[in-house]
Amino acid sequence: MTVQDLRAFGVNVDEGLGRCMNNEAFYLRLVKMSLGDANFQKLEDSLRQGNLTEAFEAAHALKGVLGNLSLTPLYTPVSELTELLRSRTEGDYDAYLREILSLRSQLAEQAG
Repeated sequence: MTVQDLRAFGVNVDEGLGRCMNNEAFYLRLVKMSLGDANFQKLEDSLRQGNLTEAFEAAHALKGVLGNLSLTPLYTPVSELTELLRSRTEGDYDAYLREILSLRSQLAEQAG
């Protein structure tokens, strides 16, 4: 994975790099680590089980990580899902989950 790959994916690389003191290797390492964040699995499991409190907590944690790294393509649906889950209202969150997991998978493929 390179910063060019991330740019092509729609990531605001300059903003993310700025938060990492423009250390490209450090930034790329954090991006790769974020794709393995256990909260992706926690979000999926919690939604499947109908545990909206845990789903909200996982989504909120992911929102912070993805936002700090400026991973906009993933951040946007996670942020939207976080706000929907904030009220703990029952609903069909499957489309959000599919989109999030698909985008994560696409980024992970680039990471190798």
